[in-house]
Amino acid sequence: QLQLVESGGGLVQFGGSLTLSCVGSGFSWDYYNINWFRQAPGKEREGVSCISSSGDSTHYADSVKGRFTISRDNAKKKVYLQMNNLKPEDTATYYCAAGLQHITSVQAMCVAPHFSDYWGQGTQVTVSG
Repeated sequence: QLQLVESGGGLVQFGGSLTLSCVGSGFSWDYYNINWFRQAPGKEREGVSCISSSGDSTHYADSVKGRFTISRDNAKKKVYLQMNNLKPEDTATYYCAAGLQHITSVQAMCVAPHFSDYWGQGTQVTVSG
């Protein structure tokens, strides 16, 4: 059964940190880029950070650059999103998604959700001011 499952969300104070995890199963993990998107109420889904299948290429949205770090452990079929110095505007539901490697650049896949084939159910991140 194909699955992407996010975890690690929660309520955190301004300036705090969280680490999100995404674990995959039921598909050829090693051939897929993993992309983190987020969606706040009333807003469009936006790309946050993305990582290539091998982990050697990453992309960050300008709004999170320098604060978030993406990494992956292919042996565990996991991707992590370390989020530091969180701000209220980071409040959203965070989704991990898998997109087939090489169909486009990591950056392009991070901007356009339609390049991702599989999606998790999301995990809520709330940053209190």
